[in-house]
Amino acid sequence: MECDVLVIGCGPAGLSAAGYAARAGYSVIAIDALAPGGQLLYIDEIENYPGVSSTSGFALAESFEKQAVSFGVSIEFMKAESIRKEGDAFIVTAGGDEIKSKAVIFASGARHRHLGCQGEEEYQGKGVSYCATCDGPFFKGRKIAVVGGGDTALTDALYLSKLGSEVHIIHRRGEFRGQKVLQDRVMAKENIFLHMNATVQSINGDGKGVKSVTLSDGSELDVNAVFIFVGVIPNSEMLEGFAELDKGFVVTDGHMRTSVPGLFAAGDVRTTPFRQVVTAAGDGAEAAHSADEYIQNL
Repeated sequence: MECDVLVIGCGPAGLSAAGYAARAGYSVIAIDALAPGGQLLYIDEIENYPGVSSTSGFALAESFEKQAVSFGVSIEFMKAESIRKEGDAFIVTAGGDEIKSKAVIFASGARHRHLGCQGEEEYQGKGVSYCATCDGPFFKGRKIAVVGGGDTALTDALYLSKLGSEVHIIHRRGEFRGQKVLQDRVMAKENIFLHMNATVQSINGDGKGVKSVTLSDGSELDVNAVFIFVGVIPNSEMLEGFAELDKGFVVTDGHMRTSVPGLFAAGDVRTTPFRQVVTAAGDGAEAAHSADEYIQNL
C-alpha cells in the first residue's frame, strides 16, 4: 500500500489528523489494531468537549470516524509493527504488509498502568478492571474500590457511585490531582468514601471473585470489585531507537514535529502536560498542518 500520509492510531488525535490531512487533498490511510475511538470507547459520559453538551465516548468516537471517512480517509484494521525511513519515504510494516508514505503521524495512544500488587493479575476479569463503563454494570448494588486520584479515577468513581452501594476511592497522596469540579462532585456523594495516603497491598478473593483489598496500613476493605486508574503507558515501543522518547512518551515541539523529519506525534503518546479529548484532537489538527508543510517542501 502507498499513501501521502499514514496515521498510526485511530483515537481522537489520529482521526482528527487523518481528517485534516484528507481535507488538504492528500491520500490518507489510518491504521489501528482495534476499533476506531481509542480511549473514547471506555468513557461513559463526556460533557466538556466544546460544542457538545453531553455524549457518550462511543457516540463521539463514531462521529470522529464517520467524519474522517467522509473526507476520504481509508481506515484499515492492522497493528503497526515497525518503521524505517528510506530516503524521503517512510516504510511501516503492519499486519504483514508494508505501507509506504511521505509523512507519518504517530497517534497510537496509551494503555492503562497496572498496580503490580498481589492478586491483580489473578483477578483480572473477576473483579479487577480498568474500564468502569465496560464492567461497572456487573457490580450493581455491590461495594466497589477505585484506585487513583486523577480525572479518570474521579469521573469513573462518580459513574460507579450510580451503580454500587458503596464506592471507596484509594489514593496514595493526601490530595487529588483531578479537576476541582470533579473533586467537589465526589465530596458531595454520600456513598463515596475516601482513603487518602493509602495504597493497595493486595487484592484478595476466593478464586472466583474479589472479596477485599488490603491497604498499606494493614487494614482490610470489603469490596467486590477494584477499578484501577493510576496512569497510562505510551504505546511507543516501535519508535524506540528511531525517534526521541522521554520515559516512553514521544518528544515533540509545539508543531508536533518529532526528532525525525516527516514523523509527527499527537495525543496521549506524546509528551504533554494535559491529556484530554479536545487536546488530542487539537494535536491531530496541528500534526496534519505540519505534515502538509513538510510534504510541500520535499
